Order: sequence, then structure tokens, then C-alpha cells
Amino acid sequence: MVKVPLTREGITATSALACEGVRVNVTLCFSAAQAVLAAKAGAYIVSPFVGRVDDLGWPGMKLIEEIGAIYSNYSFKTQILAASLRSPLHVVEVAKAGAHIVTLAPKVLDQLFYHPLTEKGLDQFLSEYNRVFELANTR
Repeated sequence: MVKVPLTREGITATSALACEGVRVNVTLCFSAAQAVLAAKAGAYIVSPFVGRVDDLGWPGMKLIEEIGAIYSNYSFKTQILAASLRSPLHVVEVAKAGAHIVTLAPKVLDQLFYHPLTEKGLDQFLSEYNRVFELANTR
């Protein structure tokens, strides 16, 4: 896979590479209009940056929804890679909005595993196990 920026030159390269059967990830996508250019050029993946769009005060999640709707309307095969995810909520929301792939920091990945009820349940399981183990060893 080749990664190219969403520039005029990048889209030209995407079109040429796609015609040769090369999979292209068009990155640095910040608008639905740019995502249309990537799909029309034959991009295998487009990478919109949710967190960076949010940083500008615009709704990054809406960007994923818009791209998903457009790709669905036109049956584009380009996959959506939601980048710059900053929280577990971002992961859930982009999944609901239609993203196929995500990139995220290790910290966010770790946060996906945590839930207070999981921790509480694990403590209960271990406590019960230890109690049964102690009973078995006293007999």
C-alpha cells in the first residue's frame, strides 16, 4: 500500500497507481469534498482526521458520517480510516458512523479495555476463587 497526501499531485498519483492495481491510502483528508476526490481517483483507503477537525471547532464525527453517506450513495469501494481518535467515545462513534478502520494512540486502546464493572467482576471472581481454593486446601 502506498500512502499519499490529499493534494492535487497526490490525487493524480492515486489515479495512476490505482490503474496499476496498487492500493493507495489517501491521507490528510479534512472534508467530505476531499474524500470524494480520493474515491473518484480510486483510493483504497481515505484517512480523515477526526481529532484534528475537532481541534478547529468543527464536528469531526460529522465528517465521518458525511463521507460514509456519500460513499454509500455512490457505491464507492474506498474504505474509511478514521484517524486522530482521542477517546473510546470517538472509537464507538466512528464505528457507528461507518468507519472501516481506525488509528489511535496506545493510551486510547488501553482505555477501550477498561470498564468499572469489568474490574468489579474480576475482583469478585478472584475473591471467590481464592475462597474455594482455600477451602479445598484445608480439607
